[in-house]
Amino acid sequence: MTFVKPLQHITEATSPSREEAEAAVRVLLRWAGDNPNREGLLDTPSRVVRSYEEFFAGYRIDPVALLERTFEEVEGYDEIVLLRDIRLESYCEHHMVPIIGKVHVAYLPHHRVVGISKLARVVEAYGKRLQIQEKLTAQIANTINEVLEPRGVAVVIEAEHQCMSTRGVHKSGVSMVTSRMLGAFREDEATRRELLAMITRPQ
Repeated sequence: MTFVKPLQHITEATSPSREEAEAAVRVLLRWAGDNPNREGLLDTPSRVVRSYEEFFAGYRIDPVALLERTFEEVEGYDEIVLLRDIRLESYCEHHMVPIIGKVHVAYLPHHRVVGISKLARVVEAYGKRLQIQEKLTAQIANTINEVLEPRGVAVVIEAEHQCMSTRGVHKSGVSMVTSRMLGAFREDEATRRELLAMITRPQ
């Protein structure tokens, strides 16, 4: 992974320590009505903090740096590059519960391409943060567009929000779909139709 300093004005000086984070988990356990000192919960604060390091690893990844290495030996290839069905694991910034789904990322190269794993890593870098889906969709597309400068970028996300399925209205099986189309994918209807056909084509 490519690591950078903590984002959004969080510094090592202001970030809580691991001990403070574990203490906060113990407070929540008491608030929920349980005893953090009982056998089954003794190690829970430590486990939760370690889990959070995974869940929110995106704050320590620089998405721009992921895309900086590109390849120009493409034999003139200038058609759609599509990475379909990238698994998304993100977290609702309003309730801190999972957003689970898949992301489709496409771009039209302009003289250079990027390794496909980097596209998946950009999804992960933004996904593993507190998010709303609309913002996440735009962040992925805008970053690819700004760094690669392709002729077009498209990002489509289909995801289920557990803040809706496990609480509130309790509606499971409902997917939210968002898209961000830039360049040729926004301006050229035929190119957009070709992309959507590629995304929805049976596997």
